[in-house]
Amino acid sequence: MALCEGLGCGSSLLWPRVLLFGDSITQFSFQQGGWGASLADKLVRKCDVLNRGFSGYNTRWAKIILPRLIRKGGVLDSPVAVTIFFGANDSALKDENPKQHIPLDEYAANLRSMVQYLRSVDVPASRVILITPPPLCEAAWEKECLAQGCKLNRLNVVVGEYASACLHVAQDCGTEALDLWALMQKDGQDFSSYLSDGLHLSPKGNAFLFSHLWPLIEKKVSSLPLLLPYWRDVAEAKPELSLLGDGDH
Repeated sequence: MALCEGLGCGSSLLWPRVLLFGDSITQFSFQQGGWGASLADKLVRKCDVLNRGFSGYNTRWAKIILPRLIRKGGVLDSPVAVTIFFGANDSALKDENPKQHIPLDEYAANLRSMVQYLRSVDVPASRVILITPPPLCEAAWEKECLAQGCKLNRLNVVVGEYASACLHVAQDCGTEALDLWALMQKDGQDFSSYLSDGLHLSPKGNAFLFSHLWPLIEKKVSSLPLLLPYWRDVAEAKPELSLLGDGDH
């Protein structure tokens, strides 16, 4: 006898999704202690946290692939929250890194285009969080560049211009924003410990980002129920009575 024939299948369980869309800082966020892994842990049995980070990508490429990640359709295609986290590569210096560099105006236009696309597939701006690139520790990143046989290809003051553009797009589009660039440098503090190589986040930097991002995500998922009952609440004699409902608890 098939499993469903014996017990009845109940309705399909639909796991809400939180989508993390970005470059390497997002791709690496599921490593041990990463900010994405911390989100996934926090949202167990409430949401699936999907890592759609693409190392080395900029907003020009991201704009092209976003429609392949989310399309208009059912509940599964409408995440409850989306982070868009680009700029670390867009802000590369044109003369030193022309492949990743994106002009500032185009960067802003690309971010705006992605927010508008999400709105067109029923993901309103209220579900979107734009994250600015973190500050750049030039001394540490220059060592990485020299080890790869190239010159320093980013400057923190330039990254700041992209962070500012990101904030303006968020304001114009009505999304929330997390100004990581400013927060990590608040009151002139030494931010180098937040970065593993001058560009990517260290364990301390991952924890810092999570601590500021979680309150923004929490507001968007606070009404979501725990999926399926707590084990002590499952009916002992006929567990299917507890387990084949709508999944909410």
